[in-house]
Amino acid sequence: MSLGPVMLDIEGLRPTAAERELLCRPEVGGVILFSRNYTSPDQLQELIDELHGLRDPRLLIAVDQEGGRVQRFRDGFTRLPPVAELGRVYDEDRARALALAETTGWLMASELRAMGVDLSFAPVLDIDRRRSSVIGDRAFHRRPEAVAELAHAYQKGMQSAGMAAVGKHYPGHGGVEADSHLDLPVDERELADLELEDLLPFERLIHQGLAGIMVAHVLYPRIDADLAGFSAFWLQDYLRRQLRFQGVIFSDDLGMAAAERAGDMVARARSALNAGCDMILVCNRPREARAVVEALEGYENPASQARLIRLHGRRALTPEELRRERRWREAVAAVQGYDSEPLLDMDLE
Repeated sequence: MSLGPVMLDIEGLRPTAAERELLCRPEVGGVILFSRNYTSPDQLQELIDELHGLRDPRLLIAVDQEGGRVQRFRDGFTRLPPVAELGRVYDEDRARALALAETTGWLMASELRAMGVDLSFAPVLDIDRRRSSVIGDRAFHRRPEAVAELAHAYQKGMQSAGMAAVGKHYPGHGGVEADSHLDLPVDERELADLELEDLLPFERLIHQGLAGIMVAHVLYPRIDADLAGFSAFWLQDYLRRQLRFQGVIFSDDLGMAAAERAGDMVARARSALNAGCDMILVCNRPREARAVVEALEGYENPASQARLIRLHGRRALTPEELRRERRWREAVAAVQGYDSEPLLDMDLE
């Protein structure tokens, strides 16, 4: 069985019988986990072992573990500062910031890989243009060159831990005020302006081996009439042909309010795949998720399947082995050292 184009979520700490049946469908290729799916490392390990045991090749397991306000697994994992803290250090000491970014990427990825998680949707490549509250301190910096440098270092850390990097939110979410979870963000800039700013980190990291990209639900009406995640221009003409990106293209969650412009959930799924997405995310909508999977029965895209299979994480240490590593202990100390709100009572044992 190959990996299908749909990534789903589950409602609780273990998949229900109905969820297990759906996850075994050939149209499904992955699972994204949220805070509601986590209580402890032991519970998470049992859940991931169960998900991995459902089929061969195993499902891709993903999470958003950026740090700051977007860190799904907390107790039992190192607290990660928002990456804007790395931007603050960058303004004071560029070399130190780049070293810390690589260390942070490695620490985040190594702790997840120890549990069997394949992907964290990171790094964020958006620019903090002081407009988007949903991005804000999730962005490394306000300058594109700084974002590109810090994100490249972070990507190197992830790769050394055995995890592929997935940059988001292409072609850039930092220039709009609206939150695409709740509303339709519209960016009125011309393509030339985006190329000088928001697109620069994506272009740089693509040339440095970026394995995946997640697309923003943002409309750029001066460039194309479709939302970026449903746009053949943005995904095929520009990303594949202009930037020569060869990795996996993920949609953002099709259940977000901004995606309503593309129709009902099945229409959104078909439009995103037809535009060029390799994998679509359908979250928090169990009935509609089933409808999408059933509607895509028989769907095949060999090129996408080949790309997706390469995203499985490489072999990792067990959690116990990882915590005996000097590199892990030094990384935890380094991350605490630049966190402006550290947890002083963290037990490294």
